Amino acid sequence: MWADLRPIGRDAGSGGYRRFAWTEADRDCRAWFRSEAEARGLTCEVDRNGNQWAWLGDPGAGDAVVTGSHLDSVPDGGAFDGPLGVVSAFAALDELRHRGAEFTKPLAITNFGDEEGARFGLACVGSRLAAGQLTREKAYELRDGDGVSLPDAMERAGYDPSTLGRDDERLARIGAYVELHVEQGRALDLTGDAVGVASAIWPHGRWRFDFRGEANHAGTTRLVDRRDPMLPYAETVLAARREAELAGAVATFGKIAVEPNGVNAIPSLVRGWLDSRAPSPDDLDATVTAIEKAAREHAERHGVDLDVVRESFTPVIEFEDALRDEIARLLGGGRTQVPVLGTGAGHDAGILSSVIPTAMLFVRNPTGVSHSPAEYAAEDDCVAGVRALADVLEGLACS
Repeated sequence: MWADLRPIGRDAGSGGYRRFAWTEADRDCRAWFRSEAEARGLTCEVDRNGNQWAWLGDPGAGDAVVTGSHLDSVPDGGAFDGPLGVVSAFAALDELRHRGAEFTKPLAITNFGDEEGARFGLACVGSRLAAGQLTREKAYELRDGDGVSLPDAMERAGYDPSTLGRDDERLARIGAYVELHVEQGRALDLTGDAVGVASAIWPHGRWRFDFRGEANHAGTTRLVDRRDPMLPYAETVLAARREAELAGAVATFGKIAVEPNGVNAIPSLVRGWLDSRAPSPDDLDATVTAIEKAAREHAERHGVDLDVVRESFTPVIEFEDALRDEIARLLGGGRTQVPVLGTGAGHDAGILSSVIPTAMLFVRNPTGVSHSPAEYAAEDDCVAGVRALADVLEGLACS
């Protein structure tokens, strides 16, 4: 499975992946998912929000146990973030069949659409729509960098966007959702464990900073006459690092758009996107507030206008204690303490936790590198993750 999936959407130059929502690479990933499901005799369907489901047993029976993740990527992302959870889900089913497990509840494997938000700027679009955290009206407003709307992109890919929206009927079928994911950090490497259980997801969000100045000639305009928005933007990037460090948070300006974007032109607009995350809502609020304050001070000093727009926000997510503790019991067998980890990364499991019981397993990442072609997990650890997921599914869905 891993070998079949590996070449899809891979850029020959960077070695990273560009599997963006509703593109050719996304289509090929979806075809791979459907093929793997059908090879196992599973019933494959696409829900009203474009998420893929592969069912073993009657979906209408209720109290289903669901596992999976996503197959899309960030620009030039790694091979493991998302796909490891989907590949491991199919492999865990294979393992359970090898064990002769008898299912007493329906089981589903999922591929949630547009988790990374790389194309339309909003993470977890598929699960947000399903959970009612994103309305159809707001989804219709989403545009990619070329101005293509989300519904137009879906239509071009052969899907009907008119059905987008909260999916209460489907969610009512689910008793638990367990997502396996490569760890995005080095906590397990430091403890020496191959697999851990998630405790919570830090609150996090994305903010757009629009610095508006005056375009002018780079060679003839005196420095004192300039209203250059690049200067307060650069100073804000440095301020973000300082404020995050003071608050024990993280803050990153990772995306920028410049107009007119000429080598010999002073910009008229510098638009930067801030991603910030923190252990608590108060820490996050303090960090972003301080960054915005610094940005406004720098903008005023340079004669530049500033607009700040919060584009997305996810509050702190505590995974359900009962399900988390049951998973820890199943993995530990009453003998071993399973590491319980917090994380600063958002996931579909976090979004769905507002409407159904969810939990997460993490597989050791020896370097801690994520969202990069260098992202890595050792095969032995991946196999340990499959076995752990199989143990969990057996405990939750089998007699």
